[in-house]
Amino acid sequence: MSGAALAKPPLLFLCHRIPFPPNKGDKIRSYHLLRYLSVHYRVYLGAFVDDPQDWAYADKLAELCEEVHLVKLNPILARIKSLRALCKGQALSLPYYLNGEMSRWVNQLQSKNDIQRVVVYSAVMAQYVMGEKYGGSKRIADMVDVDSEKWREYSLQKTFPMSWVYQREAKCLLKFECHVAESFDHSLFVSTAEADKFKELAPDVAACVGSYSNGVDTEYFCPQRDFSSPYKENERALVFTGAMDYWPNIDAVNWFTREVFPAVLASNPQIRFYIVGSNPAAQVRKLADLPGVVVTGRVEDVRPYLAHATAAIAPMRIARGIQNKVLEAMAMARSVIVSEAGIEGIKAIHEEDVLVASQTSDYARYIEGVLASDYDTLGASARHRVKQDFSWENNLPVVGELLEQPSA
Repeated sequence: MSGAALAKPPLLFLCHRIPFPPNKGDKIRSYHLLRYLSVHYRVYLGAFVDDPQDWAYADKLAELCEEVHLVKLNPILARIKSLRALCKGQALSLPYYLNGEMSRWVNQLQSKNDIQRVVVYSAVMAQYVMGEKYGGSKRIADMVDVDSEKWREYSLQKTFPMSWVYQREAKCLLKFECHVAESFDHSLFVSTAEADKFKELAPDVAACVGSYSNGVDTEYFCPQRDFSSPYKENERALVFTGAMDYWPNIDAVNWFTREVFPAVLASNPQIRFYIVGSNPAAQVRKLADLPGVVVTGRVEDVRPYLAHATAAIAPMRIARGIQNKVLEAMAMARSVIVSEAGIEGIKAIHEEDVLVASQTSDYARYIEGVLASDYDTLGASARHRVKQDFSWENNLPVVGELLEQPSA
């Protein structure tokens, strides 16, 4: 190891999901955070792997880290472990991510290295570093979103008994999030709006709550690249991108396909709605049986689907934080039609950068407008907005500044 590498202080970075490949919202943010940290610290990374395909990327992470410890997360067993929380008054999320192997690795690592800097990605990972042993360390929690509020929103969409389960999770997880914020030096969120929401829910810890925005690699998401069209000739494609086993995405495409798209298709027989993303749930796969709807499943590269789309659709009814799907479509200079929930944290101007649908009828109206070329300057303005506001290079240094800030 070079002298320069040895001069960098050690840092423990814990993630609830392996931060590679950066192909979905939470992994995009955690990957870029890891890249930034690896420049300034010798990073010891502990993370869970819930997708068997992701084991292939261990070597990629080793290039960035001093040590990588990956633990298999079995979703079925993790759900069974979660039931313990019902008896203890805990959030179900905590035993889901509590693992003996991970605990032993973290404790042994601290004993050997006396690590003074800790970053956890997602509040649930804070449970590994809450003891007195870590009280002298500078600890930062990147909570990303107010997860407890997401569970509350889920509860409003469900019927009993799941509505009760989700409402309970919201209450118990908020209690834990507050405990983390009280114990850690700083708690960060993905946007000022998300940070303000947490301050509203937990005013006692407002002084140590902040945010840093996501970024977009605008060289990678560049509309000037030569992408072959994935669409059939004469198709006018509306595209939704995202992990299709994630409930807010499932809810969004189900709602749009049934409540908006039939009328759009009736007026425009050439239109198609492409649902592009990995692991489509059964509810999503069934949508492919409907006229004009295409469910692709996982694709190697979403950029061709964005580059050749007539518009990107983000009809989110449940959303927390910043929607990367919206930022990526904007970076690709697409016309983006998005719900009010989906545009949170993005300071885009309605009808200048994006089209914000406040009610159901707005979607069809804006789609018709895009088809009629009424918004031809929208894409260029959207890309400019992303380049201006969403740079990883500009946004991530706040984490390093907080890590090196003298203790009070």
